[in-house]
Amino acid sequence: MFEKKVIVTHKVGLHARPASAFVQMAAKFTSDITVSCEDRNANAKSILTVLTLGAHKGAEIKIAADGEDAEEAVNALVELVENNFGEDE
Repeated sequence: MFEKKVIVTHKVGLHARPASAFVQMAAKFTSDITVSCEDRNANAKSILTVLTLGAHKGAEIKIAADGEDAEEAVNALVELVENNFGEDE
């Protein structure tokens, strides 16, 4: 199991387009990936569960993965969040 925490800085948080980008990135990896916010956990490869997290701007999320490419997956997702999901603000 490999995990890291990151702060969501996107203006709408982990919702709509940012959540879609997050799930699409997670789907590229074979590891089981979860994302957590406060006391809620979600399968990082499921848009519906990611949206239920309610991760707003400024929220700390934990990304954890278990599997062959766990470290690579977590690092890629953290980088995506840190780079504002590829959007300019």
